[in-house]
Amino acid sequence: MDSSGIQEPPTTLWKCLRQIGPGIILAGTIVGSGELVLTTAIGAEHGFVFLWLILFSCVIKVFVQIELGRYAISSGQPTLQALRNISRYRWVGLALLYWWLGMLLCTVFQLGGMTGGVGQCLNSAFPSFGQNVASKSSSVSTWLGEYLLARPELPWAMMTCAATVLLIYGGTYRRIESLTTFIVVGVTLVTVIATIALLFTSYAPNLSSIIDGLKFQIPSKGVAQAFAVFGITGVGATELFYYPYWCIEKGYAKFVGPNDGSLAWENRAKGWIRVMHLDAWISMVVFTLSTVAFYTMGAAVLHPQGLVPKGSAMINALSEMYKGPFGDWTQVLFLIGAGAVLFKTLYLACAANSRMVVDFMSIVGAIAIPTPLLKSRLLKLFCVLFPITALGFYVVQRDPQLMVRLGGMAQAATLPMMAFATLYFRYTKLSTCLRPSIVSDVFLWIASIAILVVAMYAVPDSLSKIMTFFQPT
Repeated sequence: MDSSGIQEPPTTLWKCLRQIGPGIILAGTIVGSGELVLTTAIGAEHGFVFLWLILFSCVIKVFVQIELGRYAISSGQPTLQALRNISRYRWVGLALLYWWLGMLLCTVFQLGGMTGGVGQCLNSAFPSFGQNVASKSSSVSTWLGEYLLARPELPWAMMTCAATVLLIYGGTYRRIESLTTFIVVGVTLVTVIATIALLFTSYAPNLSSIIDGLKFQIPSKGVAQAFAVFGITGVGATELFYYPYWCIEKGYAKFVGPNDGSLAWENRAKGWIRVMHLDAWISMVVFTLSTVAFYTMGAAVLHPQGLVPKGSAMINALSEMYKGPFGDWTQVLFLIGAGAVLFKTLYLACAANSRMVVDFMSIVGAIAIPTPLLKSRLLKLFCVLFPITALGFYVVQRDPQLMVRLGGMAQAATLPMMAFATLYFRYTKLSTCLRPSIVSDVFLWIASIAILVVAMYAVPDSLSKIMTFFQPT
């Protein structure tokens, strides 16, 4: 942050809308495996009863996201640097940084699950491709041909990895923002249209069921699912880490400039923070629409039939419902859309993680303060390593459900730390002139307490379920 980058904030709504972007990238990261598979499964099991909780979860955690963005814009510090300077005691900041590193390693398993999920979606849409690759591989190696015949989604997963590398390798913020905006808008429209199309099928949702779903209620046998709903929908721990980085790359902090204590700085900071508010709330609308759409598909289609399929079986079950009224082509379109949902989360997470790892290496002294050239080279290196590592985990593990659950548990354990770190920044680090309203503070505390309560239940529950995967049958 220096005076050369100062820029006055926009003063009209249209000009503000032209300056949004970090939230759209975040929305692309949020709507992924959790919303596509787990949210749909909860709808299939319980119907519309948790609709109110999904809306609450998507809205309330945005207040934590906004406060992190506010602090990043005013201080110029992205998330890891802010955590490093959270206390005068060096060990506190280092402990939080290595906590993040542990979460990162677990979430790479989750990215592996997404890589395999894209492969499964595309293999279901175009099954002949994997079979052809397996048959051609047999001429080179019988073992390889048999292996690919048993796992026909693997060629698609490998292509997904290659596409991820090509998209993010050396990608600037502007290119990532433009591409993500196109994909997010397209995927959201397709998802919403697919949900509206249910009205013209025998699976049209009942209005009274939707109204009941907006009532504050939790069935006696649905307490565990209620915690799961809050944990997997809306802004997660990784997104809270990502958002300040995207805000800074967009230029918000640079436009504000260094804090010189002047009234001009205060006005610039307030103006760009208003833009960030608009960015965050628009992104909330986008990822809430997609999340509710997936939940509705499970509640309207699978729940009345008493079906709660898992993983790719659920995706196939949902795609089947469009074949009757609309034809086979809609099934293929749905499978492609499901793959796109997972893919955009994969490549955005790899892009964000690459930036954070370079920052982490600089903070802990693994590298010198990077020059622009060194930073660019390191980013390119990790933009290649992350997708390849994720693919490798999927090839070895072969169980996307376990991989997604492990990453989810790590995020659930990290979310309370981020919420209360945000409270610390709000009350001890933030400039007095930039403090939010009392209403925002109230919702911030509600979000933080809710996150803590959910984590206290969700982490032990997820850990016990993960351990069942390793128990001998």
